[in-house]
Amino acid sequence: MTSSWQRKELPFLILYAVGFYFIIIRRSLQISHDHYTKLYGLRPGWISDRLNDVSDAQWRNFRGNLPILTLVFGIFALVATVSRSYGLKAKGMSIVWLLLSMAYLSYLHGACIVYILSIASANYLLVKVCGRTKYVFLLWIFNLTFLICNRVYGGYPFSLFGPKWAYLDNYRGTFRWHICFNFVVLRMISFGYDYHWAGHDNRFDQEKHVQRCNNCSSGKTCYQLLQGRSLKSDTFSLTIYLCYLIYAPLYIAGPIISFNAFASQLDAPQKTYSVQDVVWYGLRWIFSLMLMETMTHFFYYNAFAINVTWKYLSPLDIFVIGYIKMQHL
Repeated sequence: MTSSWQRKELPFLILYAVGFYFIIIRRSLQISHDHYTKLYGLRPGWISDRLNDVSDAQWRNFRGNLPILTLVFGIFALVATVSRSYGLKAKGMSIVWLLLSMAYLSYLHGACIVYILSIASANYLLVKVCGRTKYVFLLWIFNLTFLICNRVYGGYPFSLFGPKWAYLDNYRGTFRWHICFNFVVLRMISFGYDYHWAGHDNRFDQEKHVQRCNNCSSGKTCYQLLQGRSLKSDTFSLTIYLCYLIYAPLYIAGPIISFNAFASQLDAPQKTYSVQDVVWYGLRWIFSLMLMETMTHFFYYNAFAINVTWKYLSPLDIFVIGYIKMQHL
């Protein structure tokens, strides 16, 4: 009985998914066509002369800065290859990455880079003072306090510090620094706790892990090994710390990795993913970008969400808009 149901379950689920998305897509196209004149945030697009929904600020900023992001990542890849060919190790590589990342952040945040460096420096000092004591919990209080204040004060307009600094508000860059700073906070906490645990006996058995891990036993290095093994005390330097916080390829969207894992890869490039894996990942990324572009050209879900127009739609239409908006998020 169970086996018979399992054979029927997959075709049923496929039919359900096809029917569900047929209704969602069809209704979305109809809603967008009927109400696009009442929406704001739409701009001329490049697909079939349709309007493009760029009403979401984060997507608009990312999309607008995509050329410079691509250039930055290309420069990083080139510099990494050249630098390692000259035998640069962790400290040397961290200085190279830090200089490039500082230039990148200057473009993104302009004068607001002073906020990032000030908070990061204060956190570094706190880690060095309290990181290996019982007061390590102060790192959480410090970082959460700034996380809340950054939002409450909207990234601290320079005019808050007096009229003579107000002119700097004209040089705040192209991207709101306090939005990106959420990831920086996670990295600052990671640095603090990796520094804290480095002062204790390491219970991570690297030899036993290599024997059990399929990746490590085949000559590759898994994330758990990078994260678990101890680092030398001089690795927790200010330059490597700042490099970790603002490393440009991971700065805006991550992914988040621990300080141990990051610093372990400064000496040598990763061996976990082959060139074929990286190329395949790149193709998947391009496909995802094209899918997002297609969705914003044909389904104006975010424009509906930020307009009051949705209040006058049917419950089904509101469900459709809400569902696609959640997919976008």
